[in-house]
Amino acid sequence: MRAVIRGLGSYVPRKRLTNGDLSRTLETSDEWIFSHTGIRARHIAAEEEATSDLAFNAARLALEEAGVSARELDLILVATATPDHNGFPSTACIVQERLQASRAGAMDVVAACSGFVYGIETASSFIRSGSARRVLVVGAETLSRVVNWSDRNTAVLFGDGAGAAVLCAEEQTRSGVVRSILRSEGQGACDLIIPQGGTRRPFRADSTRAEDLCLIMDGRKVYNFAVRAIGETVAALLGEPGAEGVSHIVPHQANIRIIEAAAERYGIALSKFYLNIEEYANTSAASIPLALADMRGKGLLRPGDLVLTVGFGAGLTYGGNLIRW
Repeated sequence: MRAVIRGLGSYVPRKRLTNGDLSRTLETSDEWIFSHTGIRARHIAAEEEATSDLAFNAARLALEEAGVSARELDLILVATATPDHNGFPSTACIVQERLQASRAGAMDVVAACSGFVYGIETASSFIRSGSARRVLVVGAETLSRVVNWSDRNTAVLFGDGAGAAVLCAEEQTRSGVVRSILRSEGQGACDLIIPQGGTRRPFRADSTRAEDLCLIMDGRKVYNFAVRAIGETVAALLGEPGAEGVSHIVPHQANIRIIEAAAERYGIALSKFYLNIEEYANTSAASIPLALADMRGKGLLRPGDLVLTVGFGAGLTYGGNLIRW
Protein backbone atom coordinates (compact mmCIF):
# COMPACT_ATOMS: atom_id res chain seq x y z
CA MET A 1 0.00 0.00 0.00
CA ARG A 2 1.34 3.42 -0.98
CA ALA A 3 0.28 6.94 0.00
CA VAL A 4 -0.11 8.83 -3.28
CA ILE A 5 -0.52 12.61 -3.52
CA ARG A 6 -3.65 13.15 -5.62
CA GLY A 7 -4.34 16.80 -4.97
CA LEU A 8 -2.42 19.98 -4.16
CA GLY A 9 -3.68 23.41 -3.20
CA SER A 10 -2.23 26.69 -1.98
CA TYR A 11 -3.34 30.03 -0.65
CA VAL A 12 -1.50 33.26 0.14
CA PRO A 13 -3.05 36.43 1.55
CA ARG A 14 -3.82 39.27 -0.83
CA LYS A 15 -1.56 41.81 0.85
CA ARG A 16 1.93 41.78 -0.69
CA LEU A 17 4.74 43.46 1.24
CA THR A 18 7.83 44.21 -0.84
CA ASN A 19 11.38 44.88 0.26
CA GLY A 20 10.84 48.47 -0.80
CA ASP A 21 7.91 48.70 1.61
CA LEU A 22 10.09 47.40 4.45
CA SER A 23 12.83 49.88 3.65
CA ARG A 24 10.47 52.69 4.66
CA THR A 25 10.44 51.48 8.28
CA LEU A 26 13.72 49.56 8.59
CA GLU A 27 17.31 50.50 7.82
CA THR A 28 17.55 48.22 4.80
CA SER A 29 17.00 48.12 1.04
CA ASP A 30 15.67 45.83 -1.66
CA GLU A 31 19.21 45.24 -2.88
CA TRP A 32 20.49 44.24 0.57
CA ILE A 33 17.58 41.92 1.37
CA PHE A 34 17.61 40.21 -2.02
CA SER A 35 21.39 39.74 -2.11
CA HIS A 36 21.44 38.25 1.39
CA THR A 37 18.26 36.13 1.25
CA GLY A 38 16.87 35.82 -2.28
CA ILE A 39 13.61 37.44 -1.11
CA ARG A 40 11.79 40.22 -2.96
CA ALA A 41 8.36 40.08 -1.31
CA ARG A 42 6.15 38.29 1.20
CA HIS A 43 2.39 37.99 1.71
CA ILE A 44 0.80 39.20 4.95
CA ALA A 45 -2.48 37.96 6.44
CA ALA A 46 -5.30 40.45 6.79
CA GLU A 47 -6.27 41.50 10.29
CA GLU A 48 -9.28 39.16 10.26
CA GLU A 49 -7.31 36.17 8.87
CA ALA A 50 -5.88 33.45 11.12
CA THR A 51 -3.89 30.32 10.32
CA SER A 52 -7.03 28.18 10.04
CA ASP A 53 -8.43 30.52 7.37
CA LEU A 54 -5.30 30.14 5.24
CA ALA A 55 -5.31 26.37 5.83
CA PHE A 56 -8.99 26.03 4.91
CA ASN A 57 -8.55 27.85 1.59
CA ALA A 58 -5.57 25.71 0.58
CA ALA A 59 -7.30 22.51 1.74
CA ARG A 60 -10.44 23.22 -0.27
CA LEU A 61 -8.41 23.54 -3.48
CA ALA A 62 -6.42 20.36 -2.77
CA LEU A 63 -9.61 18.37 -2.20
CA GLU A 64 -11.09 19.73 -5.41
CA GLU A 65 -8.03 18.72 -7.44
CA ALA A 66 -8.00 15.26 -5.85
CA GLY A 67 -11.71 14.73 -6.50
CA VAL A 68 -12.14 13.81 -2.83
CA SER A 69 -15.04 14.98 -0.68
CA ALA A 70 -14.22 16.30 2.79
CA ARG A 71 -16.60 13.67 4.16
CA GLU A 72 -14.34 10.98 2.72
CA LEU A 73 -11.33 12.10 4.75
CA ASP A 74 -10.13 9.85 7.55
CA LEU A 75 -7.56 12.23 9.02
CA ILE A 76 -6.60 15.91 8.86
CA LEU A 77 -3.08 17.00 9.82
CA VAL A 78 -2.19 20.69 10.07
CA ALA A 79 1.49 21.49 10.39
CA THR A 80 1.93 24.90 11.96
CA ALA A 81 4.06 26.86 14.41
CA THR A 82 1.49 29.66 14.52
CA PRO A 83 -1.81 28.02 15.58
CA ASP A 84 -5.06 29.93 16.02
CA HIS A 85 -4.93 29.19 19.76
CA ASN A 86 -2.16 28.35 22.20
CA GLY A 87 -2.37 24.61 22.81
CA PHE A 88 -6.07 23.92 22.38
CA PRO A 89 -8.16 23.59 20.38
CA SER A 90 -5.92 22.37 17.60
CA THR A 91 -6.01 24.34 14.38
CA ALA A 92 -6.70 21.05 12.60
CA CYS A 93 -10.01 20.71 14.43
CA ILE A 94 -11.05 24.19 13.32
CA VAL A 95 -10.22 23.26 9.72
CA GLN A 96 -12.10 19.96 10.12
CA GLU A 97 -15.26 21.79 11.20
CA ARG A 98 -15.08 24.34 8.38
CA LEU A 99 -14.58 21.60 5.80
CA GLN A 100 -17.42 19.58 7.39
CA ALA A 101 -15.16 16.54 7.34
CA SER A 102 -17.45 14.67 9.71
CA ARG A 103 -15.55 11.34 9.64
CA ALA A 104 -12.04 12.71 10.08
CA GLY A 105 -9.74 12.73 13.04
CA ALA A 106 -7.74 15.93 13.32
CA MET A 107 -4.49 16.98 14.98
CA ASP A 108 -1.72 19.53 14.64
CA VAL A 109 1.87 18.62 13.79
CA VAL A 110 4.35 20.85 15.61
CA ALA A 111 7.75 20.59 13.93
CA ALA A 112 8.15 24.19 12.73
CA CYS A 113 9.64 24.47 9.24
CA SER A 114 9.90 20.66 8.97
CA GLY A 115 6.20 20.29 9.79
CA PHE A 116 4.96 19.40 6.32
CA VAL A 117 7.68 16.76 5.90
CA TYR A 118 6.66 15.27 9.26
CA GLY A 119 3.01 15.47 8.23
CA ILE A 120 3.58 13.64 4.95
CA GLU A 121 5.34 10.76 6.72
CA THR A 122 2.65 10.65 9.42
CA ALA A 123 -0.04 10.44 6.75
CA SER A 124 1.92 7.79 4.86
CA SER A 125 2.31 5.71 8.03
CA PHE A 126 -1.42 5.82 8.72
CA ILE A 127 -2.11 4.75 5.15
CA ARG A 128 0.48 1.95 5.12
CA SER A 129 -0.91 0.57 8.37
CA GLY A 130 -4.45 0.52 7.02
CA SER A 131 -5.69 3.01 9.64
CA ALA A 132 -6.60 5.58 6.98
CA ARG A 133 -7.22 5.72 3.26
CA ARG A 134 -7.53 9.45 2.62
CA VAL A 135 -5.51 12.01 4.58
CA LEU A 136 -5.32 15.78 4.22
CA VAL A 137 -1.96 17.34 5.13
CA VAL A 138 -1.77 21.13 5.40
CA GLY A 139 1.17 23.41 6.16
CA ALA A 140 -0.07 26.84 7.22
CA GLU A 141 1.50 29.84 8.94
CA THR A 142 0.76 33.43 9.92
CA LEU A 143 4.31 34.28 10.91
CA SER A 144 3.59 38.00 10.57
CA ARG A 145 1.91 37.75 14.00
CA VAL A 146 5.09 36.54 15.74
CA VAL A 147 7.68 38.65 13.91
CA ASN A 148 9.26 41.66 15.57
CA TRP A 149 8.83 44.18 12.77
CA SER A 150 11.51 46.45 14.23
CA ASP A 151 14.16 43.70 14.09
CA ARG A 152 15.86 43.81 10.70
CA ASN A 153 17.44 40.38 11.21
CA THR A 154 14.08 38.58 11.24
CA ALA A 155 11.46 40.98 9.86
CA VAL A 156 12.77 40.66 6.30
CA LEU A 157 12.68 36.85 6.30
CA PHE A 158 9.12 35.71 6.96
CA GLY A 159 5.70 35.66 5.30
CA ASP A 160 2.27 34.06 5.58
CA GLY A 161 0.66 31.33 3.48
CA ALA A 162 -0.66 27.79 3.29
CA GLY A 163 -0.27 24.71 1.13
CA ALA A 164 -2.13 21.41 1.24
CA ALA A 165 -1.91 17.87 -0.13
CA VAL A 166 -4.45 15.05 -0.27
CA LEU A 167 -2.88 11.59 0.10
CA CYS A 168 -4.83 8.51 -0.97
CA ALA A 169 -4.18 4.80 -0.38
CA GLU A 170 -3.39 2.93 -3.59
CA GLU A 171 -2.17 -0.59 -4.30
CA GLN A 172 0.03 -1.92 -7.09
CA THR A 173 1.53 1.44 -7.96
CA ARG A 174 5.06 2.83 -8.20
CA SER A 175 3.78 6.29 -7.34
CA GLY A 176 3.60 7.70 -3.83
CA VAL A 177 5.76 8.22 -0.78
CA VAL A 178 8.75 5.89 -1.19
CA ARG A 179 10.42 6.59 2.14
CA SER A 180 11.12 9.39 4.60
CA ILE A 181 13.54 10.32 7.34
CA LEU A 182 12.69 12.43 10.38
CA ARG A 183 15.42 13.77 12.66
CA SER A 184 15.84 16.23 15.52
CA GLU A 185 18.61 17.96 17.46
CA GLY A 186 17.03 19.29 20.63
CA GLN A 187 20.29 20.77 21.85
CA GLY A 188 19.59 23.61 19.42
CA ALA A 189 16.12 24.32 20.79
CA CYS A 190 17.00 27.87 21.82
CA ASP A 191 18.55 28.77 18.46
CA LEU A 192 15.12 29.58 16.99
CA ILE A 193 12.52 30.33 19.64
CA ILE A 194 9.65 32.48 20.90
CA PRO A 195 10.98 33.03 24.43
CA GLN A 196 7.79 33.74 26.36
CA GLY A 197 4.11 32.84 26.30
CA GLY A 198 4.31 29.11 27.01
CA THR A 199 4.40 27.19 30.29
CA ARG A 200 8.15 27.67 30.80
CA ARG A 201 7.82 31.45 30.81
CA PRO A 202 4.12 32.34 30.87
CA PHE A 203 2.80 35.69 29.73
CA ARG A 204 2.72 38.21 32.58
CA ALA A 205 0.75 41.37 31.92
CA ASP A 206 2.97 43.41 34.25
CA SER A 207 6.37 42.20 33.05
CA THR A 208 6.31 40.50 29.63
CA ARG A 209 7.98 42.58 26.94
CA ALA A 210 6.32 42.61 23.51
CA GLU A 211 9.55 41.45 21.85
CA ASP A 212 9.65 38.34 24.07
CA LEU A 213 6.45 37.15 22.37
CA CYS A 214 8.19 37.32 19.00
CA LEU A 215 10.51 34.96 17.19
CA ILE A 216 14.24 35.32 17.80
CA MET A 217 16.99 33.45 15.96
CA ASP A 218 20.70 32.79 16.18
CA GLY A 219 21.23 33.25 12.46
CA ARG A 220 24.72 31.76 12.25
CA LYS A 221 23.86 28.58 14.16
CA VAL A 222 20.65 28.04 12.19
CA TYR A 223 22.49 28.64 8.91
CA ASN A 224 25.18 26.06 9.70
CA PHE A 225 22.58 23.54 10.86
CA ALA A 226 20.41 24.04 7.77
CA VAL A 227 23.26 23.56 5.29
CA ARG A 228 24.26 20.32 7.00
CA ALA A 229 20.63 19.16 7.31
CA ILE A 230 20.06 19.47 3.56
CA GLY A 231 23.16 17.43 2.72
CA GLU A 232 22.50 14.75 5.33
CA THR A 233 18.87 14.37 4.26
CA VAL A 234 19.73 13.98 0.58
CA ALA A 235 22.46 11.47 1.47
CA ALA A 236 20.17 9.46 3.76
CA LEU A 237 17.35 9.23 1.24
CA LEU A 238 19.47 8.57 -1.84
CA GLY A 239 22.34 6.63 -0.32
CA GLU A 240 25.03 9.18 -1.15
CA PRO A 241 25.47 12.96 -1.18
CA GLY A 242 24.29 13.50 -4.73
CA ALA A 243 20.99 13.81 -6.53
CA GLU A 244 21.46 12.41 -10.02
CA GLY A 245 18.37 10.19 -9.82
CA VAL A 246 16.07 12.93 -8.57
CA SER A 247 14.03 15.14 -10.90
CA HIS A 248 13.47 17.88 -8.32
CA ILE A 249 14.56 18.76 -4.79
CA VAL A 250 11.98 20.88 -3.00
CA PRO A 251 13.61 22.46 0.04
CA HIS A 252 12.12 24.53 2.81
CA GLN A 253 12.41 28.06 1.43
CA ALA A 254 14.37 29.73 4.20
CA ASN A 255 17.23 31.59 2.54
CA ILE A 256 18.76 31.24 -0.91
CA ARG A 257 22.25 31.34 0.60
CA ILE A 258 21.55 28.20 2.65
CA ILE A 259 20.51 26.28 -0.45
CA GLU A 260 23.43 27.55 -2.53
CA ALA A 261 25.90 26.60 0.21
CA ALA A 262 24.42 23.11 0.58
CA ALA A 263 24.46 22.55 -3.17
CA GLU A 264 28.13 23.53 -3.38
CA ARG A 265 29.25 21.62 -0.28
CA TYR A 266 27.52 18.37 -1.19
CA GLY A 267 28.02 18.45 -4.95
CA ILE A 268 24.35 18.86 -5.90
CA ALA A 269 23.45 20.86 -8.99
CA LEU A 270 21.63 24.02 -7.93
CA SER A 271 19.28 23.52 -10.89
CA LYS A 272 17.84 20.48 -9.06
CA PHE A 273 16.31 22.75 -6.41
CA TYR A 274 12.94 24.35 -6.99
CA LEU A 275 12.90 27.86 -5.50
CA ASN A 276 10.08 30.33 -5.03
CA ILE A 277 11.42 32.20 -2.00
CA GLU A 278 11.64 35.40 -4.07
CA GLU A 279 7.85 35.86 -3.94
CA TYR A 280 6.82 34.21 -0.66
CA ALA A 281 9.82 34.50 1.70
CA ASN A 282 10.06 31.96 4.56
CA THR A 283 6.59 30.55 5.28
CA SER A 284 7.86 27.80 7.60
CA ALA A 285 5.64 24.68 7.38
CA ALA A 286 3.81 26.15 4.38
CA SER A 287 6.88 26.61 2.18
CA ILE A 288 7.22 23.08 0.76
CA PRO A 289 3.53 22.58 -0.11
CA LEU A 290 3.41 26.10 -1.58
CA ALA A 291 6.35 25.14 -3.78
CA LEU A 292 4.78 21.83 -4.81
CA ALA A 293 1.53 23.59 -5.77
CA ASP A 294 3.53 26.12 -7.80
CA MET A 295 5.32 23.29 -9.57
CA ARG A 296 2.06 21.52 -10.34
CA GLY A 297 0.66 24.74 -11.80
CA LYS A 298 3.72 25.13 -14.05
CA GLY A 299 3.55 21.52 -15.26
CA LEU A 300 6.86 20.58 -13.63
CA LEU A 301 5.58 17.49 -11.81
CA ARG A 302 5.31 14.68 -14.34
CA PRO A 303 4.32 11.04 -13.79
CA GLY A 304 7.37 9.02 -12.79
CA ASP A 305 9.36 12.00 -11.49
CA LEU A 306 11.28 11.37 -8.30
CA VAL A 307 10.84 14.34 -5.97
CA LEU A 308 12.75 14.86 -2.74
CA THR A 309 11.46 17.30 -0.11
CA VAL A 310 13.80 18.67 2.57
CA GLY A 311 12.65 20.48 5.70
CA PHE A 312 14.71 22.03 8.49
CA GLY A 313 13.86 24.42 11.29
CA ALA A 314 13.12 25.14 14.93
CA GLY A 315 13.40 22.34 17.39
CA LEU A 316 15.82 21.79 15.82
CA THR A 317 14.08 19.44 13.39
CA TYR A 318 14.88 18.22 9.91
CA GLY A 319 13.97 15.48 7.49
CA GLY A 320 12.72 14.67 4.02
CA ASN A 321 10.34 12.65 1.90
CA LEU A 322 11.22 10.77 -1.28
CA ILE A 323 8.11 10.77 -3.47
CA ARG A 324 7.50 9.10 -6.84
CA TRP A 325 5.06 11.27 -8.78
